[in-house]
Amino acid sequence: MIDPNKAQFRINEQIKNYTIRLTGDDFDAISEVAGRPIDQGIYDTSAALKWAYDLGMDLIEISGKADPPVCKISDFNKFLYNKKKKEKEIKSKSAKVTVKVIRFGPNTDDHDFEFKLKHAIKFFEEGAKVKAYVQFKGRAIAYKDRGELVLLRFIKELENYAAAEELPKLEGKRMFVTLSPKKGVPKIS
Repeated sequence: MIDPNKAQFRINEQIKNYTIRLTGDDFDAISEVAGRPIDQGIYDTSAALKWAYDLGMDLIEISGKADPPVCKISDFNKFLYNKKKKEKEIKSKSAKVTVKVIRFGPNTDDHDFEFKLKHAIKFFEEGAKVKAYVQFKGRAIAYKDRGELVLLRFIKELENYAAAEELPKLEGKRMFVTLSPKKGVPKIS
């Protein structure tokens, strides 16, 4: 089976263009092998391929869509390793947002409301979003206004911790609102 990372790049003789744009960071070694000063620029593919072989490395096409294609002289396995390492680092730095769900009924009493409010505050301190919804069962849909009041009160109580992304919205037998934590809320590590 072919490694998808290897299939993504053309190397050595797979590069069919006559000229390439050479880039990279080890031009001192390339200049030594070439017998003249070499810097970033456009070169014959055959000359760049000879330099790569003389250094015991590969000529790797980084951007084939450019005119001429951009290539680099490097060890191919080391190049793939560094590429995977960079991708992993970028992925780890990206924000991971979790969404916690809190359910209300149209007739939620004060004690339950306060209990769920404390949980929501804890979720915001952890950096999570909260999706709160009111579930209407049977004929309770007639009390949509009560459900909306519960959600609006929820938003009002949490205004120091979070901001609503939009006003409460009814979909089917559920009215929901999504709240995002404000920047000033400290995250628990």
